[in-house]
Amino acid sequence: MAKDPKVDMLRKVALLTRCSEEAVESIARLADEVDVPDGYTLMRQGDLGQEFFLIVDGQVHIERDGRSVATLGPGDYVGEIALIEEGRRTATATAKGPAKLLVITHRGFNSLLDSSADIRAAVMKELVARLRMLQPDLFG
Repeated sequence: MAKDPKVDMLRKVALLTRCSEEAVESIARLADEVDVPDGYTLMRQGDLGQEFFLIVDGQVHIERDGRSVATLGPGDYVGEIALIEEGRRTATATAKGPAKLLVITHRGFNSLLDSSADIRAAVMKELVARLRMLQPDLFG
């Protein structure tokens, strides 16, 4: 049986490095591959979160309150916070040049968290790591 190329792409995502092969294959079944052009807005700060994006190729620029926060690249991801808390986007994300992404919907993302302890643990560990990086004063 030929290996799904999405599985290979997902294996490069830092969030999923601790997940089992079975968990990554589950994610691949739910993920849609999309190509976006330069300047395409993936999400806007304040909008309700509807999807989670894994960057396969290209770069995504992140702004919060009109200020540049980061530029993300292959293996990075964006959109998980609004999906987990079922709230509003905390930043605006725009493609910086053409980009290839894997997109997982809100429903798919939640079903993954519900069905896989591997994925749930990986997401929680990554969220804590992001909080430590963004708010080091909170962790002393």
